[in-house]
Amino acid sequence: MAKTLAPSITTRDPKGLKFVSIIEAAYNKAGLSEEEAQRVNDTPGLSELVGGFITENRRANRYASEELKSNYAYPKGYAGPKPLSTQIDVLAKIFNLSLGYTIEFVEKVLPTLTLPEGAEGWFAIPSIDALAARFFPEIKDPAERYCRATNLILEKIGASRKFYNYREGQLTTDRFRLSARTAHALNLLAEQQKGDIWIVGGQFGKRHAGRSVRRAREVMSGPEFGGYTLAAGSMLLTHPERLVSYNDLWMDVPDDEFDPGSDGSFDVAPDFRFGDGRVRFAACWVGLAFEFCGSVSLFLPQ
Repeated sequence: MAKTLAPSITTRDPKGLKFVSIIEAAYNKAGLSEEEAQRVNDTPGLSELVGGFITENRRANRYASEELKSNYAYPKGYAGPKPLSTQIDVLAKIFNLSLGYTIEFVEKVLPTLTLPEGAEGWFAIPSIDALAARFFPEIKDPAERYCRATNLILEKIGASRKFYNYREGQLTTDRFRLSARTAHALNLLAEQQKGDIWIVGGQFGKRHAGRSVRRAREVMSGPEFGGYTLAAGSMLLTHPERLVSYNDLWMDVPDDEFDPGSDGSFDVAPDFRFGDGRVRFAACWVGLAFEFCGSVSLFLPQ
């Protein structure tokens, strides 16, 4: 169950062997005497030094300038993820989903797992295939299924509260898609969990507050992957108190790629914001950093 979105490289792999060879070459070049070698070996701190170097350099530092200090927070009414039983019940009723495999996962598997670092808690998310089976079984193309499922989530939000969709009619396969990283993550989830409703670690945006969407994407690693509209929207359905004021931290949806001009750029990402008493679904260029926005992200169960 402890899968990540990229293979874990060790010193047995070519890249790991290359790292070790660099250390070996530096050691050999030093020309240490017996006494000097013993002193170097006995001096503490080498592991921390190497570990710090790896931590500092494991991620590309692209878009580092696209970060702002953010003091925006969640509304006082949001106290973290609700009990999974509550979330599952809400989604099952809204979408007429089956609970069998999901309940089995929650009762038997989830207690053996650790909440990934950075997640605020466990969230329930409907699977794309489950929504397709209930609402548009005739659609077989995965890209079309995702667009249909996304529009369905937005429709359900609109039915539950005051809502405005700036991109109504635009979320079509030629202009709207999942990122490759998140598509891979969803394939892993489908292998791990057979139910209509998946359980994932998640956070509602605070972790990446003040970062542009592409900067947030850049710093995600390990089991973390960017939120997508179907997931972020279902999180809002089960936690409507998360976004109730203009002054709340708005929610970027980083791993949906949107091309509003149909020019092949796909350099825009959706967001959920609040204004004039209603939730609004919009989209912005991925390079813009705002202190009042934070990217939603999810985590594969570990």
